[in-house]
Amino acid sequence: MSRIGKLPVELPSGVTVTVNDENIVEVKGPKGQLTQKIHKDIRVVVDGNVLQVERPSNSKPHRSLHGLSRSLVSNMVDGVTKGFEKTLEVNGVGYRAQKQGKKLVLTVGYSHPVEITEEDGVEFDVPAPNRIIVKGIDKQKVGAMAAKVRGTREPEPYKGKGIKYDYERIIRKEGKTGK
Repeated sequence: MSRIGKLPVELPSGVTVTVNDENIVEVKGPKGQLTQKIHKDIRVVVDGNVLQVERPSNSKPHRSLHGLSRSLVSNMVDGVTKGFEKTLEVNGVGYRAQKQGKKLVLTVGYSHPVEITEEDGVEFDVPAPNRIIVKGIDKQKVGAMAAKVRGTREPEPYKGKGIKYDYERIIRKEGKTGK
């Protein structure tokens, strides 16, 4: 039995989950609505305020889909209640970020500023010129957008300049030695 898959998902008040015939799970909550198609062999059972994910057999594909499906549904429930966010730090002399309307404008050492537009379901918050917060209800979209922002100027190991996650630690390298 999958350790993650067998855990029930508690549904907080204000969250409704519906599963249709094509195994599409729809979760509605105070922050919005998310939908996800679950594999046809996996069953999602809603009983009151508890959601359970069940698999038909102990075969390897069913075991792997069991935990995955439960994690996807659990992340949907967390997203519509609390939401997700990733924090990025901008390090470097003259490097900064600012928000202009629905765009994030990054000045990170290129000859031009880099503009990244918000996608639907994801928004940027810039509390300081060296901090970027990516927020949203879909965990996958938030992670992908944060990776896209970080990818504009990844941190380099010699001076530590670039955009990094707040929890990330850059392993520094020693520069060349003179004679």
